[in-house]
Amino acid sequence: SLVVLFGATAGAYGAKLGSDERELILLVWQVVDLHSKKVGTLHKSLVKADNLDLSDQCREVSALTPEGLSKAEPLDRVLQQFSQLVSSDLKVLGRSSYTLCSDGQLLIRQVLHPETSKKNFPLSDCFYSFYDLRKEFHTCYPSSAAVKDQTIKTMAEYLGLGTDEAEEDFGVWQVKTMVAVIFSMLSEGCNHIFTEPETVKYKYETGPCSKSETVDSETVIRARGLPWQSSDQDIARFFKGLNIAKGGVALCLNSQGRRNGEALVRFVNSEQRDLALERHKHHMGSRYIEVYKATGEEFLKIAGGTSNEVAQFLSKENQVIIRMRGLPFTATQEDVLGFLGPECPVTGGKEGLLFVKYPDGRPTGDAFVLFSCEEYAQNALKKHKEILGKRYIELFRSTAAEVQQVVLNRYMSTPLIPTLPAPIIPVIPPPYTIATGSIRDCVRLRGLPYTAGIDDILEFMGDATGDIKPHGVHMVLNQQGRPSGDAFIQMKSADKAFMVAQKCHKKMMKDRYVEVFQCSGEEMNFVLMGGTLNRSGLSPPPCKLPCLSPPAYAAFQTAAVIPAEAALYQPQALLPTTRTPQASAAAPPTVTYYPAQAAQLYMNYTAYYPSPPVSPTTVGYIAAPPGAVAAAATATHTPILSQPGALVRMQGLPYNTGMKEILSFFQGYQYAPDDYNGLIQLSDQARSVLQAPKEWVCL
Repeated sequence: SLVVLFGATAGAYGAKLGSDERELILLVWQVVDLHSKKVGTLHKSLVKADNLDLSDQCREVSALTPEGLSKAEPLDRVLQQFSQLVSSDLKVLGRSSYTLCSDGQLLIRQVLHPETSKKNFPLSDCFYSFYDLRKEFHTCYPSSAAVKDQTIKTMAEYLGLGTDEAEEDFGVWQVKTMVAVIFSMLSEGCNHIFTEPETVKYKYETGPCSKSETVDSETVIRARGLPWQSSDQDIARFFKGLNIAKGGVALCLNSQGRRNGEALVRFVNSEQRDLALERHKHHMGSRYIEVYKATGEEFLKIAGGTSNEVAQFLSKENQVIIRMRGLPFTATQEDVLGFLGPECPVTGGKEGLLFVKYPDGRPTGDAFVLFSCEEYAQNALKKHKEILGKRYIELFRSTAAEVQQVVLNRYMSTPLIPTLPAPIIPVIPPPYTIATGSIRDCVRLRGLPYTAGIDDILEFMGDATGDIKPHGVHMVLNQQGRPSGDAFIQMKSADKAFMVAQKCHKKMMKDRYVEVFQCSGEEMNFVLMGGTLNRSGLSPPPCKLPCLSPPAYAAFQTAAVIPAEAALYQPQALLPTTRTPQASAAAPPTVTYYPAQAAQLYMNYTAYYPSPPVSPTTVGYIAAPPGAVAAAATATHTPILSQPGALVRMQGLPYNTGMKEILSFFQGYQYAPDDYNGLIQLSDQARSVLQAPKEWVCL
């Protein structure tokens, strides 16, 4: 028997059914006995949605009203009634089993499964198998329109069925016409047999993916905007109703091995992928998820792996994978098993553990663990941030693709300390360096569009462009290496700066007005150190001294390239004036660097005048390869370190860690004295900052 099913939502109708996440408001069905060609009672049931605001298209097509729907039963009750009434009709017809038959796949895949998943109640087994009447019709009548172009009306017209849609209620006409189409397909001329129903997977199957596999680009999508704690099961739930390929969810990681809110998902065929694209900007919790096309090559880059160790670890299928992070480097398999305890046994004992290591064999502090069921995994997740040794351990849900990406792509191919690409045109600037005096020959632009470039600023200033000092435009980046909306411009005189501030203040650039303030080099330094400047004067920076320990990632942006010799660069504009000019006259001349593709007259690239608390001096120090440091040491005839092995690298610091916290961490150990001259060529001004009280200095 077939149960012919039709439904409608409070939003889009037809080919866009379910694409707007609107709830189901109508179900109409009728049982059809394929052998006796008898039918049961036709049933129509309204469904009370949580949001009764109907779209204009819905009102026009269905003639339903919010008042009528408010008296209906909710979806879970309607589905219970559906099962009871179908069973009753089957008994009357002398049948016991049935399969659903719907007009296309949207009602089952794009409406019922996603909505019940979000509302956390299960669908009965009958909704996991159904016949697509459009496909069956095209199989029976190959000369008819393509499947994607079929509708109930076109099928009826092809068969010459004389039905009038206006004579019946919405939904009733559709079901009666579908039943008439089925009887035509069962007639002696066709004798169509319904044999291969569409299926919906009950659950997502995990599994490894080899780089040697061939992945069809027409089956892959990229999901963006995912909550960082999302697992492969969460993503599979977002695409509930669609069939994801085995091991087809690959969570993307950033360069630090952390999830970046994106995932690549591989479906069993292009039809399922096309339905997934219709879920663009559907919601996962309170967040909307963007869905785009991707390629098979991108999927293999994230999910593919060839390591025998990983393949053996992932060979146990249908296991729940948990990722552990922050393990002590001395932790053993016994330590991890003891930490997890008997309430969450690991599959295969030690064989269910996979420690992630660097190419040289050193542990990274990460490990993956296999559990045979959801209960054991949940017990393990309850130990999130419990202590092992002297460290708290983080536990997250993970995927087979993440295992391969972390073990192979990240740690097996990436050096421990990334190095910067080599740009490089060194430019010896003319004597137009940033001044530190009180002459107000500079202007500050605030509120620039984030897409604004040097050309936009020059166009914004108009005729005053000729009064800018060469290399006098300094755009400011934030800590993430993105434009902050600020820029400083050095003018040839204070009068020129005054005229620009008067003429261009609150002038429009693109769709934003830009504020222009006259300032001096000293005030510019003040702002770069974290203070604020407006027409009311200066506001002090949040700390007394500049922070000389920038986040490491600020040094590794590809947009701004720093050459090896940048370790010797000392931007005096970022240091307070505490010594006389004669004291610093002996310092070697500064060298400014610009990327090769942007060595223009007015451009002083942003990386060297970033927003606080990043210091170009320390950026240069971090980025410099050993050769540059050795060159600096040779030039000053001072050893870099007092003895070999006296330098340590700290990894995994909290992002808000400051000098005081680091020194407190090393309390009881003797750290380097103040003689940093061998590391960077310093002026007396810079040295006066570095020789500040110990609580502000760390080496």
